Amino acid sequence: MDEIIKEKKAKEKSFTRVISNLLLKLIGWKAVGEVPKEKKYVMIGYPHTSNWDTLIGLLVFRSLGVHLHWLGKQSLFKGPVGWLLKKTGGVPINRQSSQNFVQQSREIFDRFEHFVLTLSPEGTRKKTDFWRTGFYYIALSAKVPIALAFLDYPKKTGGFGPLLWPSGDIEADMETIRAFYRDIHGKYPEKEGVIRIRPKDQPNEAAT
Repeated sequence: MDEIIKEKKAKEKSFTRVISNLLLKLIGWKAVGEVPKEKKYVMIGYPHTSNWDTLIGLLVFRSLGVHLHWLGKQSLFKGPVGWLLKKTGGVPINRQSSQNFVQQSREIFDRFEHFVLTLSPEGTRKKTDFWRTGFYYIALSAKVPIALAFLDYPKKTGGFGPLLWPSGDIEADMETIRAFYRDIHGKYPEKEGVIRIRPKDQPNEAAT
């Protein structure tokens, strides 16, 4: 039975890749970069300036054979809608738990053999002055790398850049991240968030 299920999933994955590639070609986009060999990692996407990012990003990473997961409030995952959200990669998280977002995320990584968690450090399509740092501390806590993913609208390419293993020195690691994204731009460049973290003497942003 397990072999039958695995074979069925493999066929579904192959079919999804073919369709995604065809759709990308139709809209003039190309998936680039090497898919990480690691079984688990945090994937960040930048820049996020348009509603189109979600659709194009889904096509790009599905065409590369990557199944992405995202975290949502537990209350969203009820009934048929909850089933659909899980099928699209959603994983419920308890916002009322005494454990914080990073702790719960680490435990989710521990539960899965393969798990790719996607997060947007900007947290919004509007221009932001600082990145949210949850992605960094989740990766650090779970002992997994951070995949630098992107959508470059001027070149109509999207995919993977390098992997970054968090060192614990977030300031130094942000320099590496900033350097990679320097020449990558979204659909609306004026809305791109500044790649920097909030100074310690200012109120902390949301964990995610």
